[in-house]
Amino acid sequence: MDVARRAGYSVQQVRNLERDGVLPPVPRTGSGYRVYDASHVGSALAYRALAHGTGPVEAKRIMRAVHAGPGSEPLALLDAAHARLHTERRDLALARTAAGLISAEPIGDVRPSDAMGISELAAALGVRPSTLRHWEAEGLVAPPRSSPRGPRRYLPDDVRDARIVHQLRLSGYRVATLRAMMPELRHARRWEEVATALDARDASIDARSRSLLDGAAALAALVVRVGERPPGADGDRRG
Repeated sequence: MDVARRAGYSVQQVRNLERDGVLPPVPRTGSGYRVYDASHVGSALAYRALAHGTGPVEAKRIMRAVHAGPGSEPLALLDAAHARLHTERRDLALARTAAGLISAEPIGDVRPSDAMGISELAAALGVRPSTLRHWEAEGLVAPPRSSPRGPRRYLPDDVRDARIVHQLRLSGYRVATLRAMMPELRHARRWEEVATALDARDASIDARSRSLLDGAAALAALVVRVGERPPGADGDRRG
């Protein structure tokens, strides 16, 4: 199938895209052959870029909205995708600044009076106590206890860990990523790992933003091509 080759998909993937409404309706010949044209190739290419930029579920919504006919819904969905990336960039900048400041804080001698209870720390961070318990269960923050059922007391090290977790969660980092990162940071104090992770996140946002631009350009070309296609015109690709 030529459309699969040109779009970089397998034949089955093209059939799946057709089924999911990513491609416009595909006419068939009298003998049942599918007839593809440039609009199907353009749709597949637009979806590929959009899926990388905003995820496959949202990309399918955008493509279905495009094929539903004239209207502002595709533009609104693209605007929302760009807005989400903008929010990620803003939160990432905040996390980068916060992580740098937090990592530079001196700890000094740990004194009992420096410890915080769970309610105190939750209030300081602006989160629920249940959030801190969840982070503890995931191994992100490990406050010591005097007994298995004793109250949690967050020492300065634990408070700093919690603040970093909080900022990185705000910037979109998943718990699984932080679960792998925090033990090394906690024990080795390799704060450069935070900067490396933030750089990787920054690169990911840039890549997804470029993909959205590519997808939008492909959609613009697709809309023009479909608009110029004469009603009832035969396709030029078969599969």
